[in-house]
Amino acid sequence: MFAEPEFWVAVAFVILMGVFAYLGVHRTVIKTLDHRSDRIKAELDDARKLKEEAAKLLAEYKARHASAEREAQDIIAGAQAEAERIASDAKTKMEDFVVRRTKTAESKIGLAETQALADVRAAAANAAVAAASTILSKSVKGDLADDLLAKGITEVREKLN
Repeated sequence: MFAEPEFWVAVAFVILMGVFAYLGVHRTVIKTLDHRSDRIKAELDDARKLKEEAAKLLAEYKARHASAEREAQDIIAGAQAEAERIASDAKTKMEDFVVRRTKTAESKIGLAETQALADVRAAAANAAVAAASTILSKSVKGDLADDLLAKGITEVREKLN
């Protein structure tokens, strides 16, 4: 047994463990392991907190994105409604403009017709007066002719105008 190398390795191991125990190496190893365990635990807690904060930020940004989308849709709908209203107003104004221009044109046409009719009547009266004066001057002579001519011209002008 004393000649076996495994026996002497076991004895050396036991002596080494005794020296370690006497020097308090086990306490140092346990403290180091405890500190390392605490540090790992703190890092895990920090990581968990960071993950929760990231999840909250993600949810907040998603909510903001959804809100911005709704606001954009509202703005687009408002702009479309405004554009339709403006188009409707423009159409109404254009129709009113066309109606006013048509009425103005019709009144101008009516005035032109009235003026043309008056011009035609005046021309007809002048022609009738000229014809009557020519006929009367050839058929009637003297003072009587002048009186009849003046009366006839006056009557024709009054009736035709």
